[in-house]
This record gives sequence, structure tokens and C-alpha cells, in this order.
Amino acid sequence: MIQSGQVIPVILFAYARPDHLRQTLECLRANKIPLLYAFSDGARAGDKREAVAQVRQILGSIDWCEVVLCERKENLGLGRSILTGVSEVLARHNAAIIFEDDLVCVPGTYNYLVAALQHYTDDPRVMSVTGWTHPRVIPSNITDQPYFDGRAECWVWGTWARVWQGMDHGALTLLRECEARGIDTYHYGADLPVMARGELQKNIWAVRFIYWHILNRGLCLRPPWSMVEHIGWGKGATNASAESEWKNIPLGKCPPLPTNWGIPIEHNECPMLWQKVFGSRPNWFAHIKQAVANKVRNTKLK
Repeated sequence: MIQSGQVIPVILFAYARPDHLRQTLECLRANKIPLLYAFSDGARAGDKREAVAQVRQILGSIDWCEVVLCERKENLGLGRSILTGVSEVLARHNAAIIFEDDLVCVPGTYNYLVAALQHYTDDPRVMSVTGWTHPRVIPSNITDQPYFDGRAECWVWGTWARVWQGMDHGALTLLRECEARGIDTYHYGADLPVMARGELQKNIWAVRFIYWHILNRGLCLRPPWSMVEHIGWGKGATNASAESEWKNIPLGKCPPLPTNWGIPIEHNECPMLWQKVFGSRPNWFAHIKQAVANKVRNTKLK
């Protein structure tokens, strides 16, 4: 159990965008976080070395909280960075909150997530908390209280060491285990099986976390409106190359801290909302049609 006086650290993953990093650190400072574990990934190419050096200079100059800085010699990439970094920190702490260097939050976010992590620390039904949500996936009757979703989140999220112990299994392994148990692997959108099959090749990680929730029928606590925004769209982004329909409206104040945290039961609209966004099943006809068109095109080019 997390004791009231026990510090819950923030883990920050940074690469080669110093301007974005400054904005992320500014919001973390405004949230008065007490302890920061900062992981600086190594340069993937020579033209990134200067930017990585700037990032490390910025991280090394933080004087407003306790900092544990890890400067990677090699480039691990997004998936490996997060999987290894979170594992290292959760070997020391019971819980943590995770940021990337292109995410910002409003004042109060840290305290909100800490309160949620403390309240549900011993509840196996709750596997994560997050500060991010979006009108496209917020159930229709949500007002100012958080809700539970069976699909986990990867933009400013928190979890416990008890949950992370299962994250050594790959997404495809977890997907197949779901199938073996009769769990619908498309329940939260047709994008998930596709991402699971490409996890290792693309060096991503979040789909593994999502299927770990699905396999265990675990829940993610989401706020009634977003406290978090992604600022990394566009040129220079590694995994978000263009601004998308997931851009939130301008962030407002942090939602009120619940006086009575809810019983962990998934809101019944959540699976439907994810399926509405990503589809409930693959559109095989569209795939076949596209494959035939590609074959005809390639034949003409020969």
C-alpha cells in the first residue's frame, strides 16, 4: 500500500526536442513535483547529437525538484526506452506517473493522479490512471467525476509496480492469450490487433499495456475532461508526424478532486466509443480491394 507520506515520482522520457522539453518541464514545475526520473535517449543519427546535448543540458540544470538523470549511450527508441525506464523506477517505487517530452498538463494534474494512485493502490481491478481523455471517447453522461475505461492510456499515465510485473510479455503474446481465453481482441477497436502485430518492428509499447489490461479485465481511470495535451505534432516528431483529430480543445482547469472515488466499474459506453473511432472489425473487403489495385498497378509498372 502507498503510504500518505511516500513520494510518487514522475518519470520523464526525452529525446531531441529541447523546445518541447522546456514546455513539459515548465508544467511539471508548476505542478510542484517532488521527484523526477529523467531518461535521455541517445542520438539515433549524427544530426541529432546537438539536440540531444541541449536536452541533457536542460535536464541537468533543473534545480526546483530532486532529479535522477539517466543519459543513455545508445538510442533505445520509444518502446524500449519506456519499457526499460519504467521497469527500473518501479523496482524502487510502488507507483509512478509517466510523461514524455511532448506532453503538457495543467496545474493540479500531479496531485489528482497521485490521489487516484493512493486510493486504488490495493484494488486489482484498477491497473492504471491517466490525465488524458478526449471528447471522441468521453461517455455522454460524464460531468465532473472520473470514469473507468477498459482501454489503457499512454499520454500522461500512472501505474503501480504490482501491475507492471506482467509487462515482460509482448503484445502479440498477450493478444493470443486473450484469444485462448475467449476474450474479444477487437473489443476496444480494430487498431489494436494491427498494432500488436507491429509492436516489435515499430518499437512501440502502449499496445502491450492495453492488452495487459484487457487480458486481466483491468481498468484505467480517466478524468472527466483532459488535463493533458500533446504538443508534439508535426515536423520533428518521431511517432506523431502530423496534427490529428486527437488534438484537444484548449485545456481548462484541473477537474475537482473527488471526495468519494467511484467503484471500479467500466462505463458501458467505452468499448462502443473506441469501436466508433477505430472500427469493430477489420474491413477485409477494403484490404482485398486495395491489394488487387496495388497488384494491377505494379503489373503496369513492369
